[in-house]
Amino acid sequence: MATPQTTPYRSARPRRCAALSAVLAALSFGNGTYAAAIDCPERDAPYSVDLPLMDFLAKPEAVAIAEREMPALLKKIPPMFKNTQAPSLSALMTLRGVTDMLRMPLDEEAAERLDEALATLPVSDEDKAARCARYDTTVPALELPKAERQILVFDKINGFDHGPAVDAATAAIKALGADLNWGVTVTDKGGVFNADSLAHFDLVVWNNNSGDVLTLSQREAFRNYMEQGGGFMGLHGAGGDFVYFWDWYVTELIGAQFIGHTMAPHFQDATLATEQPASGVGAQLPATWTLHDEWYSFRESPRQSGASVVATLDETSYKPAMGGLSLAMGDDHPIAWTRCVGAGRSFYSGIGHRPEVYDTAEVKRLLRNAMTWAAGDRGTGCKP
Repeated sequence: MATPQTTPYRSARPRRCAALSAVLAALSFGNGTYAAAIDCPERDAPYSVDLPLMDFLAKPEAVAIAEREMPALLKKIPPMFKNTQAPSLSALMTLRGVTDMLRMPLDEEAAERLDEALATLPVSDEDKAARCARYDTTVPALELPKAERQILVFDKINGFDHGPAVDAATAAIKALGADLNWGVTVTDKGGVFNADSLAHFDLVVWNNNSGDVLTLSQREAFRNYMEQGGGFMGLHGAGGDFVYFWDWYVTELIGAQFIGHTMAPHFQDATLATEQPASGVGAQLPATWTLHDEWYSFRESPRQSGASVVATLDETSYKPAMGGLSLAMGDDHPIAWTRCVGAGRSFYSGIGHRPEVYDTAEVKRLLRNAMTWAAGDRGTGCKP
């Protein structure tokens, strides 16, 4: 077999969404052509406290209503949450979520009153264009190398950009792919999520993606790919958003909702314990090992939704806290696991904020095992 190559059509850093003016110029409004062009989530949703904060802040009239109803709130929102173009933290937060984060909880009566006022605002064609500007329908031309398996690394980011960690993860997957004689293709184009393109790949790696990144039709294509026997590997930020606007992704594909990460201090040594599920993803990993990284916590253990855990964190070995908020999950704190999605195979690891961790022996072994299982080389145990 020829040595695997990569297809270098990933956009160079920094990532930037197309300017809204270009979107407006390219699309027609008022005759239905826009709806056919980009079927982005939340495009037609009424203004509410549960709309992505980015879309809420882009509407001056919506901001005016919030200032009238909750005058203290908007003044306390940190500047990093106020950007109206991706990538930005505002893409992965809602107004309701901000009130929780700022410890100014929005009771149901206040939320209903605010929603009633916001619902009076029209959703214009320009609003729809702004909401869809961070999505794309570009189908990249695939030039696949001759290889035993094909991996797609997808790194589109609308929320928090992990920067060097994204590049380090890509380098690690490329190196492992070369060792396995697998081809690796990298793109940040959501348009690759269509049935014809996905059919070329044994495994799709979501590399620290953050913020909603797929249109409705792209979501459907990916879900079908997985449920019909595809492979998924999610790395760190791919499961690290406070809010998801795609229920299937967080409940079925990942299997647990992120609630926060260590901040006291940010990066800490922690002890991990390896479990040995039938998937074999824990093979050749030490029974316990230590890693210096940012550590995620989740609302619930993924075991509750049927996951097979590969590695857990010992919370006595570090401080699971985010500011003054405890992130303790107790004696069962999974950080890497596998699960079946129909006939498909899903692996997720919360490890990987620091680029250096992708060069450790344990993480490389974990990723290699996960790649071979998710691509179907270790026996799946997943049935339709």
